[in-house]
Amino acid sequence: MSLWLTAARATAAVNILLLIGLGSVWLRNYRDHGATHTLGLLVVAGFLLVENALWVYFYTFHPGFVGWFMNASADVQIGLTLLCGLELLALLGLVRITWV
Repeated sequence: MSLWLTAARATAAVNILLLIGLGSVWLRNYRDHGATHTLGLLVVAGFLLVENALWVYFYTFHPGFVGWFMNASADVQIGLTLLCGLELLALLGLVRITWV
C-alpha cells in the first residue's frame, strides 16, 4: 500500500470527523439564532462532507481508482494527498475559531 494513499485516506477521514463536529455546532447555532451566515456555513459543510465521503470511497473501495492512484507518478499522488491536506488545515482553522 502506498504511503500517499494511506495519508490521503486518513486525511479525508479526519476531514469527515471535523465536518461532523463543525456541522453539529453550526446546526445548533442556526436553530438558536437563525443567522443566514450560519446556514451558509452548514451548506458548505454539507458539500464538503459529501466530497470527503466520496474521497474515502474512492481511496478505499473503488478498485479502478486505487489501481490508477498506485500506478500514477509520485507528483500526482502527492498532489491529490495535498488537496485533502490543505482542506484539513482550513478545517482546523475553522475548528479553532468555532470552538475557542
